Amino acid sequence: MGTNGQASQSEWVSSTLQRFEQPLVRYAQRITGDVETAREVVQDTFLKLCRQQQTAIDGHLSQWLFTVCRNRALDVQQKERRMSTAMDLDQRTGPATSLATVAPDEAAETRETAARVLDLLDQLPPNQQEVIRLKFQNELSYREIAEVTGLTVSNVGFLLHVGIKQLRKLMPDTN
Repeated sequence: MGTNGQASQSEWVSSTLQRFEQPLVRYAQRITGDVETAREVVQDTFLKLCRQQQTAIDGHLSQWLFTVCRNRALDVQQKERRMSTAMDLDQRTGPATSLATVAPDEAAETRETAARVLDLLDQLPPNQQEVIRLKFQNELSYREIAEVTGLTVSNVGFLLHVGIKQLRKLMPDTN
């Protein structure tokens, strides 16, 4: 391919890393329960991306990344579960929310509400948690979520509907 092809491949991987690293780390952390493990999973995901041709992934980059990340995170989680069942309680952090442009009192209220929703989200079945996180934290479409999870688009829609309905029931009235 030559130096020019390598430079564009390198630029593509670099811009993809910049755009998707943090969302993938958050996603992998929710699966693995540990931020360091999540970072390793994301590193593996990007190493696999480096071995791919850009043309093979064009048009479905985000779903490819989330699928590879999910599969790797589930593999790691399964391995760790076999090695030790009691090590998952330490590491629980919420998403890094940027509220710099919001008034301090609104930011505090938004953080509090987000924290309550995340706590309630943990009460839902794992498949509902996953599709809700992919939809709202990572802004994937139903079709992209279906490809990442291996579910049908209608099943994704059903899980989102049921999960959101359950969250509404669990959420205390704030008025």
